[in-house]
Amino acid sequence: MESKCMAAFSADGIIKHHTIQRRDPKSDDVVIKIEFCGVCHSDIHTVKSEWGPTMYPCVPGHEIVGHVVAVGKKVKRFKVGEAVGVGCMVDSCGKCASCKNHEEQFCERKTVFTYNSTELDYKTQTYGGYASSLVVKDKFVLKIKKNLPLEKVAPLLCAGITTYSPLKRFKVSKGKKVGVVGLGGLGHMAVKIAKAMGAEVTVFSTSSGKESDAKRLGAKHFLMTKDPQAFLTAAGKLDLIISTVSVQHDMTPYLSTLKKGGTLVLVGVAPEPNHVHAFGVIGGRKSLTGSLIGGLKETQEMLDFCAKKKVFSDIELIQPSQINEAYSRTIKGDVKYRFVVDLKSI
Repeated sequence: MESKCMAAFSADGIIKHHTIQRRDPKSDDVVIKIEFCGVCHSDIHTVKSEWGPTMYPCVPGHEIVGHVVAVGKKVKRFKVGEAVGVGCMVDSCGKCASCKNHEEQFCERKTVFTYNSTELDYKTQTYGGYASSLVVKDKFVLKIKKNLPLEKVAPLLCAGITTYSPLKRFKVSKGKKVGVVGLGGLGHMAVKIAKAMGAEVTVFSTSSGKESDAKRLGAKHFLMTKDPQAFLTAAGKLDLIISTVSVQHDMTPYLSTLKKGGTLVLVGVAPEPNHVHAFGVIGGRKSLTGSLIGGLKETQEMLDFCAKKKVFSDIELIQPSQINEAYSRTIKGDVKYRFVVDLKSI
């Protein structure tokens, strides 16, 4: 089936109008009319081939929301007209230990990512959500509760689950002290979700202009990382830090703000390696780890949690014609805090 879309054709990262062919729906597929898709920094890294060779044409987008327009005869979970979402994955083997443990993002055979990936046949290219429609296995479709602002829900499918997963895994709750490095698309969701879980939140940022927003979003403390005294102020106070930045930086000063046994979790990915001094980890028996999105079960849990707590993304809604400008502004950090493309009339 034909789908209008926006695609990149080379590492210059310029997005242009295009048309692709989606597969014919199978008995276990859901056909979605896409209405909104968030713009993740991962989209930009990918279209510019900064994370390895990109398959062109590349149709980015893995923060997808819309409504069901058709279902296969074996599909029981969804009905035509329901609001649904699709995140960073569209398939996995379903049989390995990771898949059986609801961690499809770590599938031991192959996680099929929503775009710039191949299907389980290792040949058929996947195309993402900057498009008019999507055909996807029902297992990889997520339910969205009624009467929610879909454009503000869309970024939860990546930014939301990417930050929710480590916050849950490290048992953030009332009384915990959480640091968030960077106040962008991921960072602002980390602040909101940590606050909703009951944590006391500290934001680390290079921009003093973001202090008022950090407090508005739920942070109690704001520290300017360009000031060495800031790290001394917070030394040994935090239980957990979520680092969301996607630029190369030295992680050692942040480790100093952790309590004994504290953990620094990386969810932002810089194109170049970051730096860390061994003493930053050894002193205080601290941990440096990473986290990759979340499985389907956890993503659904996150969506339900955010609906209950009324936690949604702060967005700027744009038209497809504005996507290249949005990319430029995202690179400059000039967005509060997630661009979302309105695809209803692409």
